[in-house]
Amino acid sequence: MSNLDNWRKSSYSGGGDGNACVEVAAGPTQVAVRDSKTPARATLTFPAIAFTAFLDALKSPRSGTR
Repeated sequence: MSNLDNWRKSSYSGGGDGNACVEVAAGPTQVAVRDSKTPARATLTFPAIAFTAFLDALKSPRSGTR
């Protein structure tokens, strides 16, 4: 991703300075994820539609699991 100025941390990152979580930068077609403890290291990049589906799956109640 070319615009690295839009990184944001989860509101669930905890107290203090919130450095023990992941950060996300969303673009029109891609979403990048990085470790907030080491932001200069590598990032993972996903198609935006796949990342949205991942988040939706996390938010949905678990029905039919054993």
